Amino acid sequence: LAVANLVVPEIEDGACLQLGIGSMPSAIGKMIAESDLKDLGVHTEMYVDAFVDMSMAGRITGARKPFDRGRQTYAFAAGTQKLYDFLNNNPECMAAPVNYVNDIARVSQIDKFTSINGAVDIDLYGQVSSESSGINHISGAGGQQDFVMGAYLSKGGKSFICMSSTVTGKDGTVKSRIVPTLTPGSIATDPRSCVQYIVTEHGMINLKGLSTWERAEAIISIADPQFREQLIQDAQKMGIWRKANR
Repeated sequence: LAVANLVVPEIEDGACLQLGIGSMPSAIGKMIAESDLKDLGVHTEMYVDAFVDMSMAGRITGARKPFDRGRQTYAFAAGTQKLYDFLNNNPECMAAPVNYVNDIARVSQIDKFTSINGAVDIDLYGQVSSESSGINHISGAGGQQDFVMGAYLSKGGKSFICMSSTVTGKDGTVKSRIVPTLTPGSIATDPRSCVQYIVTEHGMINLKGLSTWERAEAIISIADPQFREQLIQDAQKMGIWRKANR
């Protein structure tokens, strides 16, 4: 929820939303439903319960969308019975083919497009892995990169990658989810060239336009404090940390 609190104020009235799969995007969606935002739109690959909450709260009108105005556009839906009851014979909601919904050129035409997705790991270059931990497969690519790039190119668009800074293993060991380089075998879902906002419970950074050294400094600043010194040492070994950063 700390992550959600950081993201919600950055969303503007009239923004068009995409939420990825996972607990963090869903938590942010529920907070949006409880906010005072208005005239939001929906253009998302997956339609989830949070959109129902936003709709019932009167946050979504789609009035400012350049196309499919007044419609909530999605490719598929999955959630509770509440979601299916809401979608059933609802003229406000429009299911469309993936090659329509996920088309980057189409997404980028929507002003203030806001993409909210999760991640498994992020490295100091800004590469995002959302599909695997090393060779251990967790998920598919889905449309995450499509919407990350679409938001990046949108006028006033914002793309958020949201995650907790650490994960606790089954043996109780706490590990940083911000790593020097992606674990060997990990799939880079989003290349560093199109990643914009990264958010953890320790803050939010915008990587757009930053150099490699500036990226490393910014990313380390939102890592869990207990891992920052080691990450600095790793960055120094990688040649992407300057003494001036301190």
